[in-house]
Amino acid sequence: MKFIGNILWLLLGGFLVAAGYLIVGLLFCITIIGIPFGLQLMKFAIFSLWPFGTEVKDSADSSGCLSIGMNVLWLLMGWWEIAAVHVFFGIICCVTVIGIPFGVQHFKMAILSLAPFGKTFS
Repeated sequence: MKFIGNILWLLLGGFLVAAGYLIVGLLFCITIIGIPFGLQLMKFAIFSLWPFGTEVKDSADSSGCLSIGMNVLWLLMGWWEIAAVHVFFGIICCVTVIGIPFGVQHFKMAILSLAPFGKTFS
């Protein structure tokens, strides 16, 4: 069932979301200062390609000063808007019974986009 969900996700816009995250992540990696943010956006791109069956977990260094500081900087730079967009689309998807699994994936991506530093996938 996860495989079918992932294929439907890709066909119904997941590929475009991943491409957008990848392009912006590559643009951020042009500068040295933007590399950490670009890597996080590439993490979003990978996650948005195959979200069903993937869990977001805290890594061992998630409570470190660098992760917390980068997450605060991430939010101050306005990246919370990504979370707002994913919450909006999650609510829209949850209107129908068929869209609930897709809405749940958007909510997972919203949580990841609030504090991406110190997170891993499994």
